[in-house]
Amino acid sequence: MSDLLITFYPWIKAFHIMSVISWMAGLFYLPRLFVYHTEQSVPGDSRDEVFQIMEVKLLRLIMNPAMVATWVFGLALVMTPGIVDWSAVWPYSKISGVLVLTWFHHWLGWRRKDFIRGENKHTGRQHRLMNEVPTIAMVVIVLSVVVRF
Repeated sequence: MSDLLITFYPWIKAFHIMSVISWMAGLFYLPRLFVYHTEQSVPGDSRDEVFQIMEVKLLRLIMNPAMVATWVFGLALVMTPGIVDWSAVWPYSKISGVLVLTWFHHWLGWRRKDFIRGENKHTGRQHRLMNEVPTIAMVVIVLSVVVRF
């Protein structure tokens, strides 16, 4: 198995990067949709319905598959011999950042369900602030992997 992972390492890494880019795009865009949804519609109006369609398609068709692919290819990279130095700090800080992104992904899914029920309690400002979570996690992850502190 390890020989196979070593042979396909460049491909696994390439697919990991592509899936991360797709996932991050959704993690940045969905909270922005929530801002507009909150500020430009009321439950039950035509804009509310349009926002709900956009949000569910983004989450189910792009973000969920991208998150799963990110995890699958990331775990394959972790299992590739010689890639991760577990005595260093960087793998643990990267894992922490990925766990934060995964939690945030699910938090967005819970907020989407609030909109479906017409029970959104967050303001546009709160959604804007939450939109900073993926940025902070991304900084931690990129610095962890590139600088390897």
